[in-house]
Amino acid sequence: MNGKGTASMTAITAPAVPLRQRLFRPNALWLAAPGIAFLAIFFLYPVLRLLALSVQDPATGALSVATYARIANTDVYLQVLGITFKIAANTALFSILLGYPLAYWLAGLKEGLRERMVLLVMVPFWTSYLVKTFAWMVVLGRTGVINSMLTGSGLASQPLPLAYNEFGVMVGMVHAMVPLAVLTMLPVMIGIDRRLIQAAQALGAAPAQSFWLIYFKLSLPGVTAGGLLVFISSLGFFIVPALLGGRRETMLAQLIITQVQELLNWAFAGALAAMMLVAALVTVWIYDRLFGLSSLSGDTSAQDGGPGRLRLLGLAILRVVAKASAVLADAVRRVIGTRGTRRLLPIYCTLALMFLVLPTLLVIPIGFTSSQFLEFPPPGYSLQWFETYFSSPVWLSATLRSFGVAAATAICATLIGGLAALALARSNTRWGGLVFATFLAPLIVPRIIIAVGLFYLFAQIGLVATDMGLVIGHTVLALPFAFVTITAILKNYDWRLDQAAAVLGANRFKTLMLVTVPLVKGGLVAAFLFAFITSFDELTIAIFVSGGIKTTLPKQMWDDMILQLNPTLASVSVVVFVIVTVLLLLAERFRRTT
Repeated sequence: MNGKGTASMTAITAPAVPLRQRLFRPNALWLAAPGIAFLAIFFLYPVLRLLALSVQDPATGALSVATYARIANTDVYLQVLGITFKIAANTALFSILLGYPLAYWLAGLKEGLRERMVLLVMVPFWTSYLVKTFAWMVVLGRTGVINSMLTGSGLASQPLPLAYNEFGVMVGMVHAMVPLAVLTMLPVMIGIDRRLIQAAQALGAAPAQSFWLIYFKLSLPGVTAGGLLVFISSLGFFIVPALLGGRRETMLAQLIITQVQELLNWAFAGALAAMMLVAALVTVWIYDRLFGLSSLSGDTSAQDGGPGRLRLLGLAILRVVAKASAVLADAVRRVIGTRGTRRLLPIYCTLALMFLVLPTLLVIPIGFTSSQFLEFPPPGYSLQWFETYFSSPVWLSATLRSFGVAAATAICATLIGGLAALALARSNTRWGGLVFATFLAPLIVPRIIIAVGLFYLFAQIGLVATDMGLVIGHTVLALPFAFVTITAILKNYDWRLDQAAAVLGANRFKTLMLVTVPLVKGGLVAAFLFAFITSFDELTIAIFVSGGIKTTLPKQMWDDMILQLNPTLASVSVVVFVIVTVLLLLAERFRRTT
């Protein structure tokens, strides 16, 4: 009898399986159903509805492309579109160029040391964008740290224009995105066997040639994945351009905010969002065609380097770069010696880590200043601005709301993401890839599009200016982080322990609660904390959904930074930085103990 017949007979004659065992048996992919339903309602539908508004006539509801025609015929909008792509592309390029040597150096360290050094990248990555941008406003301003040092030392007769222009925007954007690029490239680099380079050198290849033709080629999926994520994240960015840029650095996300909050022009906002989303999806499609989305998680086993002609062209370019690098390396070695050459990478990485960490740390002494203005170094030290913060009903209300919303978000994201991760770990169905992509989708779609889509939906069902609306919106954004964290933990889980529990008489539900969950609780706590940090730091959803009434801490900081910079913001930034850093350290500790 063939396999299908055997399966049919088994299905007919097998005794009924208790419900709780059927719920958690292998291939129970439906455990991901709550998450899929949640994302379908609060992610997919709002985004599609917003895009549909862009092709509807506001008066009649009929199909119309008048909005797109207006964009095409207006130079200002086309210029903003070009500026957005330019800034996003430059940010991706410089983030990769600056982050690659750092990721390469970290990948070559011993595991214990590498984990400690990676924290110096993780802390800036999870630190609030508002805090980092505020730090650069203090550093780059006319009376900021750099200009004070230059004018005080006589190196400059007047302050340099370092902020409120394209230079300030690029510094802030690259500083914000380099950690993302490094953390994306690092898993791929760790998986590369460096003995391949040694073997190539043993066969006569120069160090530069072995690096470019072997190591760099193998790390290319990580490089492109980092560039992809940075480019997409930068497309929807508005915090840095709004606070460190001028009118010439206006980006698409800022126009969308204006169209919704000031003009209530949903059709036009939808058209701008559609253009942004198309750019993101086309970028993802190109990446998927060349490398496959699976390489985003560091899996490069299934990749063959892309189409044949493109692969040959890439190899030809790498050979030219390798030869040029070999010549340059020899010239540098003759000038500074072999020992000096070996020190170049550690010196560069030290400077790169200082670039990531120091701007935020400079805010700490300013938070304790006795001055009424932002000065560095402070003329004296005082706790008055912390007293102002902790005695302000507005600030305290916003802080408590952020904690409450973040806690509720973390619970929801961990529960939904945990069930989905368990479903994928215990299933071998062909639909697994689609489910995985579904839960990663909120990372690919720019946040501004999700926020505007949710605002339109919540305005119809009465969730604007409610804590529940904030929790739902934050859960959409936090879900991918919780899902990926738990998925990574379950990959290393020994499922034979569950089988042993089943042999001893435990059903699937008891096995899950008494065996699986206790053994992966460190990963669950880490997922909870990552989701908490994501919500606690979130501004885009809060700008729209809070309605100006249910203000969160990031939203209150944003409002104050738009009006006027003051030392109270520095003290708030110190509080946020300390909270996020402590939570991050706890999350990393729990994640590694699993």
